[in-house]
Amino acid sequence: MANNAVMKFGLLGIDDQVREVLAAAIARGDEIALASDLAEGAGPAASLVPPTARVVPWEALMDARACDTVLVGREGWSETRAEAVRKLVQVGKTLVLSQPLELSMLWAYELDMIRKDSGAKLVPILPDRLHPFIARLRRAIEAGLAGGPLGATETIEMTRRLADRSRDTVLRHLARDADLVRTLVGDPERLSTLGGAGPDAGWATLAVGLTGAAAVPVRWQVARGVPEGLTITVVGSGGSETVDIPAGPIPEWTWSSAAESEREAFDRGAAMLGVLDGSRTAADGIGPAGWDDAARVIELAESVPRSLAKGRTIDLHQEEFSELGTFKGTMASLGCGLVLAALFVLLVATLVGGIAREAGWDLGERIAGVWPIAVLTVLGLFLALQVLPLVVAPAARSTGGAAGPRPGSGREEIPG
Repeated sequence: MANNAVMKFGLLGIDDQVREVLAAAIARGDEIALASDLAEGAGPAASLVPPTARVVPWEALMDARACDTVLVGREGWSETRAEAVRKLVQVGKTLVLSQPLELSMLWAYELDMIRKDSGAKLVPILPDRLHPFIARLRRAIEAGLAGGPLGATETIEMTRRLADRSRDTVLRHLARDADLVRTLVGDPERLSTLGGAGPDAGWATLAVGLTGAAAVPVRWQVARGVPEGLTITVVGSGGSETVDIPAGPIPEWTWSSAAESEREAFDRGAAMLGVLDGSRTAADGIGPAGWDDAARVIELAESVPRSLAKGRTIDLHQEEFSELGTFKGTMASLGCGLVLAALFVLLVATLVGGIAREAGWDLGERIAGVWPIAVLTVLGLFLALQVLPLVVAPAARSTGGAAGPRPGSGREEIPG
């Protein structure tokens, strides 16, 4: 899409992240054509919706002539809106989605599967990775690993300042900040948590430890703070460098080290519009976030409550999901079930056969004697199903069905 083309947006719900994109679109002269599902939980963000926007049922957003792109907000989230998102992805719409809409890895994977089939474009609102200071931090980390000016990189400290430190708010911010972790040091391989006693206190003082292949430990910590924001500090053996990221649609980021300090404003909404129209591409090796990135951090945030409740470290296997992987998992589960069923049939058939012989019941004895044939037939059919991937997979590859990395969900609990 050309940079000077006017885009037509539709709204499906709204929240602060969508509000940032909406404000930038209005300032650029784009058209807000349709709005749906704004009645509940819209809050002050809804005041930005122009009066010219037609309020319609969500089904109207499926019309390609009505709008080019649909902005999807989280406030007032419901199963109805979740179903609307599925349908919009099925018809191949371009969606800009607040991150995260739903902390469910299964839901994220479902959208990913639909997207692969329909060709829909899903753009998660994760603009912070595009700021030049993030690229500078990553260069500092890489230089530290190679023995740069900061010395050996020892740790990365991330402090998220929040006025509301409830469970939902903490997990939503963690899902966004985890994208910066992945941008700076790659995918975490292990996650551990530390929180206060009691279900509520645990979230207000939550600390999450993340380690990965880069061998640089990351500590993400919730803290009380107004104004809200995030502070990232890269600590090396010879010094440190810090980026402070205030909340808000156009915050002024601050870079500081022992030698210098620098400020730079960042319009998050304009950055997301640049991703949509193609004017904002990869810089310093950091490109815009895709749906696979959003799904990875949803998986990470979804793992935190279980780690906190059980006091265990979570091993994130980073499995790549595909139709073939799902088939293999289903066959493995089905195989275990068939083995158990065969043992049960053996026990019952032996018991019935013995009783039938003692009672002189010929029909019962013949029925009990059929069990080996029945079991062998079922097992034979099961084994025959194993050749399906050999038939289906080549056909999928020949039609361009080979996909990139899929969101992973393999997890292993390690006693902490």
